[in-house]
Amino acid sequence: MWRLLRGARAPLLRATLSALPAWRRGNITEFPVACSLSMLLLDVSIPEKPKLRFVERAPLVPKVRREPKNLRDIRGPSTEATELTEGSSAILALGGGYLHWGHFEMMRLTINRFMDPKNMFALWRVPAPFKAITRKGMGQRMGGGKGAIDHYVTPVKAGRLIVEVGGRCEFQEVQGILDQVAHKLPFPAKAVSRETLEKMQKDQEERERNNQNPWTFERIATANMLGIRKVLSPYDLTLRGRYWGKFYMPERV
Repeated sequence: MWRLLRGARAPLLRATLSALPAWRRGNITEFPVACSLSMLLLDVSIPEKPKLRFVERAPLVPKVRREPKNLRDIRGPSTEATELTEGSSAILALGGGYLHWGHFEMMRLTINRFMDPKNMFALWRVPAPFKAITRKGMGQRMGGGKGAIDHYVTPVKAGRLIVEVGGRCEFQEVQGILDQVAHKLPFPAKAVSRETLEKMQKDQEERERNNQNPWTFERIATANMLGIRKVLSPYDLTLRGRYWGKFYMPERV
């Protein structure tokens, strides 16, 4: 009985294998999709110094100006470093915040330990800490002018890439370590690839196009319903309420 079943199943198996888009070389079956992907990965060039470089704790200038808080540095969407350049994966900031020198060291040590320098590379998409943060000493009276410089930070806006990773690797290989690093940053962040960035943009456009709620933020603010304009700033009108300070609210259309 088993011989009859095996004989009846053989034509079905041969028909299924013949329908697959593959060709045989000896006993190895090669698929065009996997072959083309491997050829694309072989074309990637690895730079001479593939690892993340060390970042200085303070800017190398003779005198740094003590500036006010200037919270506009972390408010709203980023206009630079929003697209991938050389790498295929990156860490995307989903909100605004300040990167301290310790965050740079955490990212550098974690990613450099994980990556294979022969097949992978990583690069910074944010500058070294340059904004001075002042602080008065313990037990001092208020007044007497601005305090001394305590440390330096790097302002980051929502939508900016922090670190890029590329080389002969796929997104699934580096997604785990990038998510681990993104979880330790002082603002919401996530690991993304080129396809993920394109999908996020398309989803936002589709959400705006298929919106069925007529009471959008833009319509309410433009019509000044219930006198809401008196509590809105020009900044809210420009960005249509999608950003509240350093926080990004993608659900608003």
